[in-house]
Amino acid sequence: MSHATPTANPVPAHAFAGVFAQLAPHMAALDEFLRGQLEAFEPEIRDMADYCIDTSGKRIRPALVFLSGWRGPGVVTPELVKVAAVVEMVHLATLVHDDIMDEADMRRGRPTASRHYGPTAAVLLGDALLAHAVHLAAQFPTTEICAAVSESTRRVCAGEIVQTLRRGSTNVSRADYDRIIDLKTAELFRVSCFLGSRLAGTAPGFVEAAASFGRHLGIAYQIYDDLADFFGEERRIGKTLGTDLASGKLTLPLLTLMEKLPANDRTELTQEILGQRPPQLAHRLAQMASHGVFEAVSANVEAEIGRAVAALQPWSEEAPTEKLLSLCDVLRGQLSALRGPQ
Repeated sequence: MSHATPTANPVPAHAFAGVFAQLAPHMAALDEFLRGQLEAFEPEIRDMADYCIDTSGKRIRPALVFLSGWRGPGVVTPELVKVAAVVEMVHLATLVHDDIMDEADMRRGRPTASRHYGPTAAVLLGDALLAHAVHLAAQFPTTEICAAVSESTRRVCAGEIVQTLRRGSTNVSRADYDRIIDLKTAELFRVSCFLGSRLAGTAPGFVEAAASFGRHLGIAYQIYDDLADFFGEERRIGKTLGTDLASGKLTLPLLTLMEKLPANDRTELTQEILGQRPPQLAHRLAQMASHGVFEAVSANVEAEIGRAVAALQPWSEEAPTEKLLSLCDVLRGQLSALRGPQ
């Protein structure tokens, strides 16, 4: 099924393989480090922590750390591995909490921690992962790392809280949506690029530019992820689809559809978001297709990718720049894959 007109020279969906192949030694070191951290958890919850680490997916945030602190092929420094583990553990904790709130059954092709262990135990498991991330951040010789991680973690949680308070409500503006994704997703992308470039000792101006790049890439990625909740294939993306509509979460695809629907249909969609009638996912997908929702929302992804690229343009001579920009191609490849065969 085609959701949009073809783009010129679309990036292949397997672009991840090319970008992440160069990070193989970095990711191997990260895996070894994370496995080593399991011993720090109490024996009673060690298997639970292991389960979360094992289902951690693409690890794009650690990739941002490694790429923004790039020092050459195969050069893996202990401080970058440790800080990559910190951001990954914060991310894992947010996934555990996210899946509880969304009542999601699948994550990365496996039952979510909430489904596997129950929501009560899972929320505490997420807390344990967050606590250990901060513990690791506190081990750096400067307090700057722990301060940055702690602040970003608070901002991520704030974004999730605001989104939760807006759940089951149609009183969500585009500005509200932008603020939520800036906090809950883009912040961790931003701090990953900040920490990687900062620990690599690059110029302060580049650190600022890399952080800006990460923020805009994070916004683009979250909008893409919200599109994937409707237009993805559950088998391919490895998580339950349609959870945003089912949980009353008004994301950009639904906001865009709401704007385009006639009054009667808008009332029915409002009732679904408010939980007053069962969600009609297939019907909403058909409406999204007929009203060009995919095209409209994917244009927002492209615009944020453009802003990310612009942030690094003055720093084209820096070694990490080309590596970071390759992630924009990865995201474009994923967006292209959502469109389906042309």
